[in-house]
Amino acid sequence: QVQLVESGGGLVQAGGSLRLSCAASGGRTFVSYAMGWFRQAPGKEHEFVAAISAIGGITYYADSVKGRFTISRVNAKNTVYLQMNSLKPEDTAVYSCAAAIASRFYAARDATAYSSWGQGTQVTVSS
Repeated sequence: QVQLVESGGGLVQAGGSLRLSCAASGGRTFVSYAMGWFRQAPGKEHEFVAAISAIGGITYYADSVKGRFTISRVNAKNTVYLQMNSLKPEDTAVYSCAAAIASRFYAARDATAYSSWGQGTQVTVSS
């Protein structure tokens, strides 16, 4: 089982930026995993944010973050990133990364595709 640890969350003003990181350890080689970011705000449902394939740069984004957030990964560092720009108060949530054992050109929006999850990191955007 791969272990995932997120970092980079914090408090930022609206319009600001944050970069989240998710470091993977254990489990299979990192290129065995498609990776995703999800978030959950208090009183709201768990929500897909972004996903990326192991190689090939296939990416998907939720409509609410498209054009503002960018998912990327550095396989040599076993790390996936989420660059968040032009943050809005409605982006406030706990952000979690997830890993799915998959073919190298696969990316998934559906949370049920992912078998390993990190503990999450809090992102708070003040107005």
